Amino acid sequence: MALKIRLRRMGAKKAPFYRIVVADSRFPRDGRFIEEIGYYNPTTDPNTVNFDEEKAVKWIKNGAQPTEVVKKIFDKSGLKDKLGK
Repeated sequence: MALKIRLRRMGAKKAPFYRIVVADSRFPRDGRFIEEIGYYNPTTDPNTVNFDEEKAVKWIKNGAQPTEVVKKIFDKSGLKDKLGK
């Protein structure tokens, strides 16, 4: 089972916000997920990001791979320093 940390689209048409979730890579983008660890809102200025760093680190250490967009979000928030990478 390949786990991914990715964005799940929510919100109205042309007004999206995203939840950061851990899901099996075989599940659809907005389908079933294992755990929600935060959210990301690109429509605000500046972008709003809020996630549980402890859960993110735990899932990454257990083998979950963040997608490119989630990896950029984590890097901007300073999570890369906590992982030691």
